[in-house]
Amino acid sequence: MTKMTSPTKGADAGEAPAQLIDARIKELADWRGETLARVRALIKQADPDVIETWKWRGVPVWEHAGIICTGETYKSAVKLTFAKGASLEDPSGLFNSSLEGSTRRAIDIHEGEKIDEAAFQKLIVAAVALNTSRKKA
Repeated sequence: MTKMTSPTKGADAGEAPAQLIDARIKELADWRGETLARVRALIKQADPDVIETWKWRGVPVWEHAGIICTGETYKSAVKLTFAKGASLEDPSGLFNSSLEGSTRRAIDIHEGEKIDEAAFQKLIVAAVALNTSRKKA
């Protein structure tokens, strides 16, 4: 997979992460932007207290007591990498990438594919629960 490398305008201008994510979605202007916008909305619905950040020179990141997931865009996929995905139950089998590691798991969404929205939101809720349980311990 080749990562999209064109910088989002304003990335160095001190814009808020939400504005940078909005700009990324707009600059993609194709199925990847639509997909990123949809999963972003699902994340916010599943966790209204989620914090959006912008890291690693242009990667949208959603956090709550730690990283929940990242939203990378490539030519052929939108990759949602869950920082602690290997510790999450995935009965619906959404994780389809980065399965060999002991920590992260990812969901690659390709053009024309639909994500099981309810199962995805359950993963978000589980990731937040895992993050907050580790903060309390």
